[in-house]
Amino acid sequence: MTDLLDAMRSTASAVTRQLDALLPEAAGPRGQVVQAMRYATLGGGKRLRPFLVVATARLFDVRDPRALRVAAALEMVHCYSLVHDDLPAMDNSDLRRGNPTVHRKFDEATAILAGDGLLTEAFGVLSHPDTHKDPAVRALLVQELAAAAGAAGMVGGQMIDISPEREDLDLDGVTELQRLKTGALIDNACQSGAILGQADDPSRQALAAFTADLGLAFQIADDLLDTEGSSAELGKPTGQDVAAGKATFVSLLGPKGARDKAVRLVDSAVEHLNSFGEKADLLRQTAHFVIERKS
Repeated sequence: MTDLLDAMRSTASAVTRQLDALLPEAAGPRGQVVQAMRYATLGGGKRLRPFLVVATARLFDVRDPRALRVAAALEMVHCYSLVHDDLPAMDNSDLRRGNPTVHRKFDEATAILAGDGLLTEAFGVLSHPDTHKDPAVRALLVQELAAAAGAAGMVGGQMIDISPEREDLDLDGVTELQRLKTGALIDNACQSGAILGQADDPSRQALAAFTADLGLAFQIADDLLDTEGSSAELGKPTGQDVAAGKATFVSLLGPKGARDKAVRLVDSAVEHLNSFGEKADLLRQTAHFVIERKS
């Protein structure tokens, strides 16, 4: 696990430097929205999704500079989603990563625009020739991220999450919700690395099976942390889903049942990587990390 943590820290630092370069400060009236975009993206976090992009790209011998651009674009989309999730119209959160949320640091209008800006900028990064010399590869990266982030992916999951039916979801319903809201971007991370490497269909299918299990295991761990963790450790409010009466993996399965399910999902996820041999060891370690983490 030490090798994994070192690799994650190294990738996180590289992605932060990439984001800093891709989002240069601006002067004048528009400077505030750029400042808010930088605040939302440069403030740390696990950078799990960017790490998955880089680790998967290495399976197919893709150079890190290309992978880091794709990783930064995906992190822009992830951070935009957090900015909008925290808004009063959504989760109404005051803290994110131990700091004031963007709408608290600035204001609601700036937060909305900052999220819009990050989402838009991400597609500009993916479509740039520096990301890949082949325009067909760039187009596929754009297409796949659009699908993962849109109504058939993350946005659709968020809509389910705030719908009146949310409180009455059964286990299948919660699984579908989290497959879209959380799992779609995790899947896109690995698929993006494979697209950069122009991987064959069997490889992409194996990675899709891996991330289907990984995304659900990640969310179960989040549900457990939200129930058992503290705001100080997590850097954000806890217990909001419980307070809102929302069905979660923990409320439906109980803490032990949820934990057992997460372990089974990780075991299944790891099996899907057999065809990659030792080259996928970091991905295997990542699967275990997502359910052992404390934040």
